[in-house]
Amino acid sequence: MPAEPVDEWAGHKKGSADYRRLLAALFFAGIATFAQLYSPQSALPQISADLHIGAASASLVISAATIGLAIGVIPWSVAADRFGRLKSMSVAVIAASAFGLLVPFAPTVELLLAGRFLEGMMVGGVPAIAIAYLSEEIHPGHAVRAAGTYVAGTTIGGLLGRLVAGPLAELFSWRIGVFTVAVLCTASAIVFIRLAPAARGFVPPALRDAPTSQTLWQRLAANLRAPRQLVLYAQAFLLMGGFVALYNYLGFRLAAAPFWLPPAVVSLVFVAYLAGTWSAPQAGALAARLGRWPVLLMSIAVMVVGVALTLTPVLAVVLAGLVLATAGFFAAHATASGWTAAAAPVGRAQASSLYNLAYYAGSSLFGWLGGVFFDAAGWGATAAMIGGLALAAGLLALIALRGRESGALTVSVRSNELG
Repeated sequence: MPAEPVDEWAGHKKGSADYRRLLAALFFAGIATFAQLYSPQSALPQISADLHIGAASASLVISAATIGLAIGVIPWSVAADRFGRLKSMSVAVIAASAFGLLVPFAPTVELLLAGRFLEGMMVGGVPAIAIAYLSEEIHPGHAVRAAGTYVAGTTIGGLLGRLVAGPLAELFSWRIGVFTVAVLCTASAIVFIRLAPAARGFVPPALRDAPTSQTLWQRLAANLRAPRQLVLYAQAFLLMGGFVALYNYLGFRLAAAPFWLPPAVVSLVFVAYLAGTWSAPQAGALAARLGRWPVLLMSIAVMVVGVALTLTPVLAVVLAGLVLATAGFFAAHATASGWTAAAAPVGRAQASSLYNLAYYAGSSLFGWLGGVFFDAAGWGATAAMIGGLALAAGLLALIALRGRESGALTVSVRSNELG
């Protein structure tokens, strides 16, 4: 008798043991990466004082890591195609954890920045691969829910890293705070590796119609030649740059006159990140009714208003402004990132990789440049830079994106949305 045909792998279904294990694994992967990526942000004033450097130089601790991540995203996606999703992610989280444990004790600023750069490159393996991994392993009917769980892990990871490092930096030192987060990330990485079920949906390029390296570059080039894509990449570059500068330097202002907040209290401002947890899906629902273009413009306007409120001398108004700016940024980012994939002329994966590259390039450049403005003229100058970046993004969207919507209206669910 002829052998029965083997059913094509359809993915783990909701309710199965492997489905629950995979979701839990990706949740811990999100914590393991984004907690260590941003943990020094809540301790930048202490890093500045301890190393006897200005705010701009201290912020390079964040920028060095995000530059590494931006550079690492595309190579990691290539590695995942060659060696497999799960194996590549496992190598990435272990390597990132190893750097995370060593970097806080770098004896010089130069070694600290070099270590953070390499740590960022390793961290990049998770956002570059995670969504592709779950899309191959989870049944298509449950993939969006699974991706949402991973994004929740990145949100909690980013928040946890800041909330742990800040108070410990005040009690002991910033090195102890950042190291403690790295220990938590190492534990999370181990949990991810132990929980993640063996990959069953990955098919090596040699056995499928995969793009060659030449086709990969052709797809990247096609997206870079598309005017609409360039404007959307500019949204990521400008808005993320301003957003990171907001969180990098507002803590310096709150720790000084007229507020004089202690570092442990300043670190609590990162709870405002939860505004993005709410605003990103709301933006998607609103875009389904009104279209992406008006939602993007409204979101940018909310961000600008929020930044303006941080200029007041009233603490409650400053914090309200931070919440507004955070909600506006994540709504704009969710809209633009989803639009990028939907409007890609070819290669949605390559379009998203380029968006990631612009996203973290803006974070690195303006996250540092905001400190130059802060050191020169205080918070007012930094806020003006952030507002100017947002206004520039809004002007580009107003002129170049009107009437250019295409593709299904979907909410992008990618790892960097709430990182």
